[in-house]
Amino acid sequence: MVYTRKNQRNLTSAERKAFVNAVLELKRSGVYDEFVRTHIEFYVPDGDDGLRVAHMTPSFLPWHRKFLLEFEQALQKINSRVTVPYWDWTRDRSPASSLWSDDFMGGNGRRGDLQVMTGPFAYAHGNWDLAVEVTEARFLTRDLGRPNDPIALPVAADVDRALADPVYDTAPWDSTSGSGLRNRMEGWTTGLSGSARFRMHNRVHRWVSGVMLGAASVNDPVFWLHHAYIDSLWARWQAAHPKSQRYLPATPPPSGDPQHGRVAALHDPMPPWNVAPAALLDHTAIYRYA
Repeated sequence: MVYTRKNQRNLTSAERKAFVNAVLELKRSGVYDEFVRTHIEFYVPDGDDGLRVAHMTPSFLPWHRKFLLEFEQALQKINSRVTVPYWDWTRDRSPASSLWSDDFMGGNGRRGDLQVMTGPFAYAHGNWDLAVEVTEARFLTRDLGRPNDPIALPVAADVDRALADPVYDTAPWDSTSGSGLRNRMEGWTTGLSGSARFRMHNRVHRWVSGVMLGAASVNDPVFWLHHAYIDSLWARWQAAHPKSQRYLPATPPPSGDPQHGRVAALHDPMPPWNVAPAALLDHTAIYRYA
């Protein structure tokens, strides 16, 4: 049966509570922290040697689609009716959005140490203790909009510009790719400075800030709502470009190419699941977006 992922602003109070309770149960059981560890392991910069599958690479979108599915299936083992909602940051752009309410994601971090003090994921409430890739602070942190170094969320025009690109990805298949949906969505740029360097997906991580920066960003549950929206945009692009929506590269870069053995082609298995991008192009038999 195909289930629906809803815009978080349209969730009922019961749906919000069910999602939060399932996430907290995953945390209590230790399963949630395994998702954090997985993302850290596969957050490999394109300057490093070896295979990249999660970031700065063509498989950014299918890898995170699979990652979301694994998380959603874990939630559904707790409550079969729970799905991952999405955060449309072109509409809900303020720290006053219902996304950040006390019964859902909780609010901004306090001045000084940026500790989130409200909501179900506040450390003070005893249910959200950061245990993976932390130093001294074990609490959730946020700095929404970064008032001391302001950054704005992407707007609808940014989304439209990305979705208008008819090509999935282009060589050199990394953070320097100048065109293609994947890097327009992931948001790496060259030749710019400051916050202008970061677009789309990357810019949202920086707008939330706190633990949403870096490989351990899964420590903030809003990670899943952000990536569900990214996945929904990929789905929109696929529907809008039916003749050109094929994942690229279709075949592995040849020997001698700087990306040989470093990116996953269409039928190359992506760790840790050994599932190829080709198997994740069509989600419509599993879920849809409302």
